[in-house]
Amino acid sequence: MRHRSSIVVALCLLLIAAVQPVQAAKDGPDPIVVKDPHYGEVLFYFYQEDYFPAIVRLLAAQDQSRLDEHLDQAELLLGGLFLSYGHHLEAAKIFERLLADNVDTEIRDRTWFFLAKIWLQRGYIDESQKALSSLSDNLPENLWREAQMLQSQLYINSGQYDRAIALLQEWKGKTEWASYAKFNLGVALVRSGHVDAAALILDELGDLNPFNDELTSLRDKANLALGYSLLQDGQPLAAKEPLQRVRLEGPFSNKALLGVGWADAEVENYRRALVPWMELRGRDLLDSAVQESMLAIPYALAKLDSISQAADHYLNAIEAFYEEINRIDHTIGFIESGEIFEEFLADDPLDSTGWYWRLEELPEGPEARYLYHLLATHEFQEGLKNYRDLYYLHDNLDQWQESVGVYANMLETRLQAYNERLPRVEAALARADLDGMVDRKLEFDSLLNDIEQSNDWLALATKREFEMWGEIAGLENTPALVANIPEADEVSDKILLLKGVLQWRLERDFKDRLWRIRRDVRKTGEALVETQRSRRQIDDTMRNEPLRFEDLSSRVYGLGPRLDGMKLRVGETLAEQRSFLQSIAVGELQAQKQRLDIYTVQARFALAAIYDLAATVGEAGE
Repeated sequence: MRHRSSIVVALCLLLIAAVQPVQAAKDGPDPIVVKDPHYGEVLFYFYQEDYFPAIVRLLAAQDQSRLDEHLDQAELLLGGLFLSYGHHLEAAKIFERLLADNVDTEIRDRTWFFLAKIWLQRGYIDESQKALSSLSDNLPENLWREAQMLQSQLYINSGQYDRAIALLQEWKGKTEWASYAKFNLGVALVRSGHVDAAALILDELGDLNPFNDELTSLRDKANLALGYSLLQDGQPLAAKEPLQRVRLEGPFSNKALLGVGWADAEVENYRRALVPWMELRGRDLLDSAVQESMLAIPYALAKLDSISQAADHYLNAIEAFYEEINRIDHTIGFIESGEIFEEFLADDPLDSTGWYWRLEELPEGPEARYLYHLLATHEFQEGLKNYRDLYYLHDNLDQWQESVGVYANMLETRLQAYNERLPRVEAALARADLDGMVDRKLEFDSLLNDIEQSNDWLALATKREFEMWGEIAGLENTPALVANIPEADEVSDKILLLKGVLQWRLERDFKDRLWRIRRDVRKTGEALVETQRSRRQIDDTMRNEPLRFEDLSSRVYGLGPRLDGMKLRVGETLAEQRSFLQSIAVGELQAQKQRLDIYTVQARFALAAIYDLAATVGEAGE
């Protein structure tokens, strides 16, 4: 699973860098600078490998035109995310449109290489070939080797064996890829009828000393392919050596043991043939090699004149086949009921979806043993992934419906709060006489102008200074000061001094006070302008808010029918996918049942022949 996921992540990261300048791509990509917050949110989910919410948010942001700074990057990332859900054709449209001529050749080649690899794994042969044909000669050497291997596989899958042979014969080097190239070359030679040439290559590959599990498995496959090709070519003795090199506990051991037995049987050494076939008898009966061995054992015993033992083994085989057919019928009924697919998802959290998901545990029950064989088929695995994704989408739509109900409640609550607060706001606005405040501000401006023109320094006196000025003026008018006595003159002089000092201070501070008052009046005017602007905004809000609530209501309540329609479509598709999976599973089990029926008929005919032979011998003895 991690390998498949890494391919998608690597491709997406490559595509994110694809829209960088060519020079930056050569000298090392610059760090990605996120300018649109919505694109950053998409990247957050992408790096968490939560591809579905990343796709949803990316499509929503595109629909709302909120990715102006990352249009090409977002489009390429969307293509990579589409790949994670198997939408290869949609992804290819994006790549072909944006990777045509505006990115570095190396990035374009790497992108087409990854697409070819993914398409081949998914079984899109034509699309994979088209992607490989789009590669230039500038592909790095390590990827070029793998691209050549992909091309050879495409040739072999399409029956173009001569082209595959010509391609693989030119392979150079002693890397791990060279071993795979030899195997594919041997397969192509066998299928084209050049068995002797293939034998030399497959024998060399089947005798290698592997250093990892993949090469060990490749060695077993080479030995198995070589052994059966020699058997089909009428060389049973030569076939035994490669077949005996296959591991007894490996995935190819059953077919190898069956082949070893038939190699001995071909030279009429039935006693030795019984050794591998008896080993097969105790293994899983679902394997076709095990089923065939149950017929091969009594066949060899009959050849050894052990008629009684042969009859017993035929009876055992018929009984085993009959029981297995009954279990298959029961499993087919269980599959047709649809319960099996619910069990696939019952204990599996829906926290990962898309192309790289794999089932970790099989459902428990007698049917589980058949699921191993079903999941071994590529078609069923991919169909199960699609079924799980559809189930996830259906469950996600349920959650969205619940969210829509929450949004509707929130909207109604806000509307109720708005209607409750609106009268208080209108009353407060009615009490605020902004026009009167503006008139008063203009009056203050006019008054300050008059004070400045007349240099009325007393008008700017403080309350305390004005009271002092009044007290001094009152002392000047005291009748005693007009008396012709020395004390009156002395007091008059002191009063004049006090008046002069106060006047001097007022005249000294006049301009400063005037400036400060004008500044305060100017700030008051600015505050009035801002208040008027706020008042207009409040009026616009009061006028537009009902329309906004109406628009939000139509959007929120309009989501319900849309979600219902989407759920209906997803539900119908889910049912179709379930039927498709049922047809695959039932078809596979029917094929196993048909093979068992054939083996049962063969066993019955062989048993009847043995009984006839025994009866003939008995009559001759009498």
